[in-house]
Amino acid sequence: MFGGLATPSSGSPHLRKSGSRVVVSDIGVELINGVDETPLNSFDTEQMKARNPAAIMPTPTALWRFKVLLFFAWGFICCKIGWDSVMRMSVDLRDLFLYEAFLYYNPLLLVTLMVWLWGINLWVFAQSNIGYAKIFDLDQNHLTHREIWKCAMWMTIVVPTSMTAYLYLYSHGEVSLAASQPV
Repeated sequence: MFGGLATPSSGSPHLRKSGSRVVVSDIGVELINGVDETPLNSFDTEQMKARNPAAIMPTPTALWRFKVLLFFAWGFICCKIGWDSVMRMSVDLRDLFLYEAFLYYNPLLLVTLMVWLWGINLWVFAQSNIGYAKIFDLDQNHLTHREIWKCAMWMTIVVPTSMTAYLYLYSHGEVSLAASQPV
């Protein structure tokens, strides 16, 4: 192979031999002045994937969109389970139950909000080119805004999931299991 061009005598197992030059790209093989325009078979594509694994990796934008879609699906499922659990209770029990849930989960939700705001503060400092590490006398191994946001994201997932489990278990009569959820 020479400069992306190959001849049939190159002996490469993933090229079609048609008596003409072949151009190898990330998406497949293209023939120049050739007659054979058949697509690669599965064996040839597997060999190309093994040679260039980055060609089959999703782009960061596509991965980000998938994560956002998964996050919204998770949020919808938590809201649906929570709503159904609250509506299953009698009206008298519902007020007491929602007050207890508020008492149990209010501190956890406030801490989660505080961590998000901490990350936003660090991001604003970084965007404004403020040397916050020197101002707050931090060592060189301090957390960045991305690391703080990663912690906040996990807290955002864990706390509402625990709240949903609490709502579900309490409404189905498993009070002792429900009481262990906030802990």
